[in-house]
Amino acid sequence: MAELTLYSYWRSSAAYRVRIALNLKGLAYQQVAVHLVKDGGEQLAPAYQQMNPQGLLPLLVDHVCGRETKIAQSLAIIEYLDEVFPVPSLLPTEPALRAQVRALALHIACDVHPLNNLRVLKYLSTELGVADDAKTQWYQHWVHSGLKAVEQGLAVFDGKLSLGQRPGYLEACLTPQVYNARRFNCDLDAYPRILAMTARCEALEAFKQAAPEVQPDAT
Repeated sequence: MAELTLYSYWRSSAAYRVRIALNLKGLAYQQVAVHLVKDGGEQLAPAYQQMNPQGLLPLLVDHVCGRETKIAQSLAIIEYLDEVFPVPSLLPTEPALRAQVRALALHIACDVHPLNNLRVLKYLSTELGVADDAKTQWYQHWVHSGLKAVEQGLAVFDGKLSLGQRPGYLEACLTPQVYNARRFNCDLDAYPRILAMTARCEALEAFKQAAPEVQPDAT
């Protein structure tokens, strides 16, 4: 059995981030599918909530020396992986650049994504009665608001990836967000830096293997 087990859903942006990070580090892992829609959401089942009371994906379980370390929240998982398996690093060594990477990744994962994830969109529809067109407007508004700031923040890298010639922590967060923006027909032409960085990443095997459509539970 692989030492690492990732509880994941193929279309989960947060799980997508972790799959990229695992692949960038060349780590073997077992993947367990948790369907976010089937049967009302398997993440809400007692068996899963016993492992992760937050009832969210992803969840990483590290089986080390007979112990099971359970870690929720994608950014906490990625930082854990970077500390336990430090080579290759996913963060720059220079403190200021390291902080810039974290700031952009946090903006994507904490400010942009939570407003557009499945449970929020479902609540808008089922509890507030928001029509599909209005829900799409909601999604696109917050994506554009967030990506505009990311586009400006990427200027610090001057056309390079966050680790010079290779991607890391930042790209693991950015690529899934761009994937989702495309799913909801967001016009991304105003973000040339984002598009250039994402295109470089999507051509790499670590990103190809993490893509939603190639996951074992993709439907």
